[in-house]
This record gives sequence, C-alpha cells and structure tokens, in this order.
Amino acid sequence: MNVDVLYSYFPKYAEAFILTVKIGWLGIVLALVIGIFSAFVTHFKIPVLGKIAGAYVELFRNTPLLVQLFFIYFGLPKIGLSISAESCGILGLGLLGGSYMSEAIRSGLDAVSKLQTQTALALGMTRLQVFLFVIFPEAVTLSLPAIIANVIFLLKETSVFSAISLMDLMFTAKDLIGLYYDTTEALFLLVMFYIVMLLPVSILGSYAEKKYRYRMLGQ
Repeated sequence: MNVDVLYSYFPKYAEAFILTVKIGWLGIVLALVIGIFSAFVTHFKIPVLGKIAGAYVELFRNTPLLVQLFFIYFGLPKIGLSISAESCGILGLGLLGGSYMSEAIRSGLDAVSKLQTQTALALGMTRLQVFLFVIFPEAVTLSLPAIIANVIFLLKETSVFSAISLMDLMFTAKDLIGLYYDTTEALFLLVMFYIVMLLPVSILGSYAEKKYRYRMLGQ
C-alpha cells in the first residue's frame, strides 16, 4: 500500500465524507418525521390517513432505494418536477427510512401497556398529555434498538447515491480507481471513512439505549 497515494487521496475523501454525512443525516431527520407521523396514524387507526400510511410503508419497504432514486431523479422531471441530486438523495433516503422508522415506532406504541394510559387518565391528565408524556417517550425507548439499527442501515444506503452522480464516498472511490487504478488505497480509505461515520453512531446508540432503559426501570 502506497502511503503517498493515501495522503494525496485523503482531501477528496474528506470532501466526499462531509457531503455523505450531510445528506445522510438530513435524510434520517426526514425519515424520523415521516416515521413518527405514519406510526401515529397507523397505530390509532385514523381513517384514510392510516390506510395511506400503511400503503406507503408497504411500497417503500419493498422497493430498493436505487429504484426510488431513479424514479425521483429521472422520472419526476418527465412531469415537470425537477430537483437537484442532493435533494433527491435526501428525499429518497427520507422516504425509504420513514417506512422503516414507522414500523419501529409503531411496534413501540403497540408495546406500551394500556394500564399506563388508564392510570394517567385517572390521575387527571388529558389524552394529549398522556400521549406526549407517557405513551410516546416509552414507545421511543422500546423502539430505540430498531431506530438505531435503521439509522446505521440508512447511512450505509448512502453508498448508492453515486448512481445519481452525487460526489459521495462511493463515487469518489470508483472515480479514483477508474482514473488511477490504485484499488487497494482507494478501497482502504473508503472503508476507513465509513467506519468513522458509522462506529460513533453504534457506540452512542448502545449507550443511549442502556441509559434510557435504566431510567424507565427507575434505576
């Protein structure tokens, strides 16, 4: 492995890393917003919206992100809706992630004991207060392992953004390999940057999970 090549490639990977992290986390925030809303209308069986949310979850969970990106980036301009590659990446990741987050949060909502709701209502809390301060916090805690797993999954899915010409980590690696044939060095840096992006999420996620579980148990 040529150390000089690693040094020369590092700035390009650093730039791609920043773009990948930016798009990845904006997509994850969008996924959480969509997921919470979808889980809410599905869990409480809100007419029409619940059915639409269920259909959305099934559609996006059963189609690859690459196909979704192609549809958004190349298909929507055919009907006059043209968006940038970055916006396409954020929207595609958000829609895919929202379908997974929805199921994770919905399972947490389903797992909350009805006794807690009844107790909170008996103490004089309104239904909105019960949801905001009793049901939702516990549902998120119960869903935390699945949410963290989805975050890691979505960050890894950013590797397909190169298909719509985004200069992400994967695009940079393929571009450098194609130009200079330094395959070992290019792939080594690719793996290192993905570890830097994903490992802190895994560690912090495990810490947060333990912390909130202990809090819920009153320890």
